[in-house]
Formats: sequence, structure tokens, C-alpha cells
Amino acid sequence: MNTSVWIGILIPFLGTMLGSACVFFMRQKMDGRVQKILLGFASGVMIAASVWSLLIPAIDMSENLGKLSFMPAAVGFLLGIFFLLFLDRTIPHMHLDHQVEGRKSHLQRTTMLILAVTMHNFPEGMAVGVVFAGALMGNTDVSLAGAVALSLGIAIQNFPEGAIISMPLKSEGVSKTKAFMYGTLSGIVEPIGALLTLLLSQFMIPLLPYLLSFAAGAMAYVVVEELIPEGSQGDHTNIATIGFAIGFVLMMILDVALG
Repeated sequence: MNTSVWIGILIPFLGTMLGSACVFFMRQKMDGRVQKILLGFASGVMIAASVWSLLIPAIDMSENLGKLSFMPAAVGFLLGIFFLLFLDRTIPHMHLDHQVEGRKSHLQRTTMLILAVTMHNFPEGMAVGVVFAGALMGNTDVSLAGAVALSLGIAIQNFPEGAIISMPLKSEGVSKTKAFMYGTLSGIVEPIGALLTLLLSQFMIPLLPYLLSFAAGAMAYVVVEELIPEGSQGDHTNIATIGFAIGFVLMMILDVALG
């Protein structure tokens, strides 16, 4: 692989890293209204990314199935939902009394968010790998410049995802350095996924529709089960709704314009 390919598969990871670095500009404790708008923004970003970055590409990749092209997306989406439901029911410490163990329940939500974003990043990295594999194999529909442009678009999308992870961790008492590291590490799976796809393209590409929609299901579960209920508690719930609208529209624009 040449230098352009290496740079291309690392660009999305850079976007996550820069987003995670937002934590260094954060005050000691996050204002309640800021937290609500971030919860709403994260929900909007994740739902839009689930549709435009994951489900629609999964359906497009299965167009050879004709009227059944929705099947891989439907199966993968449900598997993603039930996988996180299984984790939520079985992992110790997850179901705690929210009134007694409020701090841990907040950390639980953040843990689930990290898991969902990480699972989202892996198949997204694989999608980058597929495009670069097509360019390297001489596919006339895919150019190396187009593949790099896709990586840049995903990097822009990853920026808010890094902030969505690192900033809530800081508000829960985690140090800025550790919060930055956790946010950054959620994106390391992206170049790994791209590299694996490049190396094993003949075997991984047929599974990509299922992997993309699996990630979409995982993200939808976190939004419905964790983020929206949290943003709907207490005062200023309309701020979370506004944040959702902004996040959804922004991610939709990025996915359509740069996808």
C-alpha cells in the first residue's frame, strides 16, 4: 500500500481524536443545559448516522437481492438491538438503583455510548477499506482521490462523536487526559477495520451490509434506551430536542454532501 492509502485510512481516526480533545477546553463540571443539548445532539447525530451512513449503504450494497434488498439491513439492525439488550441485561453492575447509585448509572450510560460508537466506527472503517480496495484494484467507479474524500467526510462526522464520549466522562469525574484517551480509543477501531478489509477484502465485503446495519441497531438502542430518557428528565427538556434537531440535520447534511 502506498502513502496515500495509509493517510486515507488514518484520517477518520484523526477526526475522532480532535473531537475528543474538546474535553481540554471544558470546565470542571458540565452545565446542566449544556449536558442536555449534548445529549440531544448525540441522539440526532447517531440516528442520522444510523440511517445515512449505515442502513442506506447496507441496502444499496444488497441491491442484487432485488425486492429483498432490505433483508441484510433488517437482520443486522435487529441483531444490533438485541445484542446491546443482551449486554444491558447480563453485564454486572448495569441495573442499579438510580436514586442510590446515580453516579454509576450515569457511567453506565457513558459506557454504553462508548460501546455503540466503537461498534459504529468499526464497520465505518471497513466501508473506507472497501472504497480503497476498489481504487487499488482499478475499479473505474472508484478513484483514489474519491476514497480520500470519503475518509475526510467521515473524519468530519467523527469529530462530534469524540466529543460526545470524552466530555460526559469528564463531567463524571474522570480526568481530562483519561477522558481524551477513552474518546480517542473509540476511534482506533476505524483504521483497524479499514486495514482488515483491505487485507481480507474477498472475505469481508460480503458481510459488510450486516455489519453496517448491526452498528445502526446498536446506536439506535443507546439513543432510545439511554440518551433520550436522560435528556427528557427535569427542566429544559426542549433544549435536548433542539440539540437533537441540530445534530440530526448536521449529520444528514454531512452524509449526503460528503458521503
